[in-house]
Amino acid sequence: MLDSERTAVPDKPSIDESRFRYLIRSFPFDALAWGVSLPLAMLLRFESLTSDVSWGHIGWVIALAIALQLFYGWFLMLYRGRHLRGSFENLRTLISVTALVGITIWVLDLMFPDFIGIPRTVPVIATALAVLFMGGIRYLDRYNRQRHSKPDPTGDPVLLYGAGQVGDHLARQMMTDSNGSIRPVAFLDDDIRKKHLVLQGVPVAGTLYDLPDVAEATGATTLIVAMGDPGTDVLKKVEEAATPLGIKVQVTPSMAHMLGEGISSHDLRDLKIEDLLGRDQVDTDVSQIAGYLNGKTVLVTGAGGSIGQQLCVEINKHGPAELILLDRDETGLQATEINIRGNGLLDTDEVVLADIRDSETLTSIFQDRKPDVVFHAAALKHLPMLEQYPSEAWQTNVLGTLNVIRACEAAGVETLINISTDKAANPTSVLGLSKRVAERLVSWHGGQSNRRYLSVRFGNVIGSRGSMLPTFRSLIEAGKPVTVTHPDATRYFMTIPEACQLVLQAGAIGRIGEVLILDMGEPVSILDVANKMIAMSGKNLEVRFTGLREGEKLHEELHSDFEVEVAPLHPKISHAPVLGLCPTDLDKDAWNDMVAYDANQRSQEAHRIELESMAAVEEAKDAFDAEHVDAGKGVQV
Repeated sequence: MLDSERTAVPDKPSIDESRFRYLIRSFPFDALAWGVSLPLAMLLRFESLTSDVSWGHIGWVIALAIALQLFYGWFLMLYRGRHLRGSFENLRTLISVTALVGITIWVLDLMFPDFIGIPRTVPVIATALAVLFMGGIRYLDRYNRQRHSKPDPTGDPVLLYGAGQVGDHLARQMMTDSNGSIRPVAFLDDDIRKKHLVLQGVPVAGTLYDLPDVAEATGATTLIVAMGDPGTDVLKKVEEAATPLGIKVQVTPSMAHMLGEGISSHDLRDLKIEDLLGRDQVDTDVSQIAGYLNGKTVLVTGAGGSIGQQLCVEINKHGPAELILLDRDETGLQATEINIRGNGLLDTDEVVLADIRDSETLTSIFQDRKPDVVFHAAALKHLPMLEQYPSEAWQTNVLGTLNVIRACEAAGVETLINISTDKAANPTSVLGLSKRVAERLVSWHGGQSNRRYLSVRFGNVIGSRGSMLPTFRSLIEAGKPVTVTHPDATRYFMTIPEACQLVLQAGAIGRIGEVLILDMGEPVSILDVANKMIAMSGKNLEVRFTGLREGEKLHEELHSDFEVEVAPLHPKISHAPVLGLCPTDLDKDAWNDMVAYDANQRSQEAHRIELESMAAVEEAKDAFDAEHVDAGKGVQV
């Protein structure tokens, strides 16, 4: 394309041009304010007796005041665009500049009375009048701008819940957005002292209890929770009040987002079921976490999965010297790299494409990269699939974990954190059995090597790939019935970030060979979740019960019946010792026999095996103690 054919693009205005425009827009009115204030102050001083006014001197003082206003105003950036015109910050700077001008003229009048030639009270009166005139001009300018930038009066009326700083800021954004499709019509706030408050022209009409009346009076069909990180309890209360009325609930971004990027009506999003199932922010000891991650080489298996990806994001915050992402899923690895580095080039040695079922390759990678800390998140996790293909659970969850452990030992890894599942407690499914065996293998090798090899156990994470909530959401979006296994089924839920933060914390406080169990809160009814999601969608869909699948529990558990909980070091993490399993005791035939049992028999058999192992350990220990005591007696004789 020829230069003459290209579309002309206007040059970007320089900083000096922008400042000049700001100066031209503001300073002439301020100069005029002094031109009016000083003569008016003289008239007030002499009680309107014009014959006593020295007009020659007043003209000179006006010129001096205008020059000083420009000097001080430029120095304090009043005329260089530091603050939004008409804002409180702009007014504060304006008062400072004008006061400096008045004080300077007053001091000069005190030092050179014949030269200045006006009474010393005149600069004081004139300063007050000048501030009044300048501030008034700016207020009228701001009022005129706001009047012409009102939201569309035909826009959808919305209610704001929360008449605090976030609500005030959001209302201001909406009331000055002429292109906005929504307009705030009322606030709701549970602080009854705000009953008659008006923010940005929007009144506080009552509390959340008054939602039905206020919605009917205003015609609003949307309620926006205008709070920074309101917490699950507040969101549950809002959802319970709004959903029966057919009112849509929206929420603002997190406080961290608002502090970093501000907030506007474009940042609002609909309330999601995850908001109602999640819990308040986790308190983690950052210094403990950083102590074993900062400056270390950290490797994550299963880095392309839901848990692995978020683990990498959280680990990256603590300054590892190197973060190695290992997975056999190249697409998952790319998604993780995008989250961490902002690109998915896949052209660095940060990403490693490998399968934990390949022992030789895995050991070679570990010995070459020498990780200090390993998070083992790679696993097969879909319960019904593993019921159909139990040998895959054996190959990946059992032998794959053993491969990771042995690679860690070969490379001298000091800390290994194995990601387990609540289904490993009193296991009834192939998934649970395989993860329980993995816990025991980690425990045995930790004891043998005297290194911090441990497991972390938790339940369902909200939003992980293939989990219940995305499945429900897909069914609802397609307008299909929502399938639930059993009307009484309950599950534990935790958000992915919360789970991963606690996993990192567990890695800091965990001891050799134990399993750390995350506090999952109270179990949640699956049927209630389904009904809430249907109600929030506004669709009229049915719930169909399919029955529990093979190996599936009605209610999940976090502890096995015979596990003894150790005093916790963190309020949301409990500890339990795990009986180690020597790899030479792994028996594929015994595994196949156990898989063939029904769910109840599997749990009983798992218990029997572990109890027999515990008895054998105690017997060996007693024999050792007896031998040690006899030897001791012989020495004494």
